[in-house]
Amino acid sequence: MAPPLSVDPARSGAHNGRVYVPQHFAMSDDHVRELLADVGAADLVTVHPTGLAATYLPFVFDPGAADHGALLTHVARNNPQCREPVLGEALVLIHGADHYVSPRWLPSRERTGTVVPTWNYLTVHAYGQLVVQDDPAWTEAAVRRLTEAHERGRPEQAAYSVDQVPADHLERMLRAIVGIEVRLTRVEAKAKMSQNRSPEDVRGIVAGLRSQPDDDAVLTATWMAQHSVPAAERRYALLDQLRVARGRSTRG
Repeated sequence: MAPPLSVDPARSGAHNGRVYVPQHFAMSDDHVRELLADVGAADLVTVHPTGLAATYLPFVFDPGAADHGALLTHVARNNPQCREPVLGEALVLIHGADHYVSPRWLPSRERTGTVVPTWNYLTVHAYGQLVVQDDPAWTEAAVRRLTEAHERGRPEQAAYSVDQVPADHLERMLRAIVGIEVRLTRVEAKAKMSQNRSPEDVRGIVAGLRSQPDDDAVLTATWMAQHSVPAAERRYALLDQLRVARGRSTRG
């Protein structure tokens, strides 16, 4: 079954106050699915009678679970987040590529002098029903799926599997944890990746990020080159059409 679709950005900010998503930063359904499929670790946030709770956990997405898919993980049995009643929905905060953007990288700074620093990022807020699966068989299956998902694509660790753990030790470990399933009801997603800038500025940011030594910069630059540059080009082409219709061009 297909994963849930991102909400209408016009609704997300104006009506429920959860995530402010201007139209030009709205994430496509395909991009949402990509982030869910490659979720890695994320923050599980819940509200309890005693207050807020949050745990950073590895997740795996099961698109066929429940009505809209589910995020699977496990926590320590003694973690209060799985022992206390949950009020309302659970929230999983999923983060994609992100990085600081320096004004030095934008060509328009030389002309206007008004460019300021910002932070580019991808994020998905996944809401759903938290279900505690206190069943060793369910939890073991989730542990195996998590391990397989995160070992995949890593040749140096390709030989590892849960089967390498002695059965008695695995049994003891499973008794110390419980499975967690967040059955998704909706998602809100945002790609703040400079799509609202000129194509020239977006290319400048991509070049600036590629000059940085860290992997996060490379990931952000790659996403922007694939998606932000074309989005900026489409946006400016549309603006040109509108201005030409009114007798002047953005390039004139």
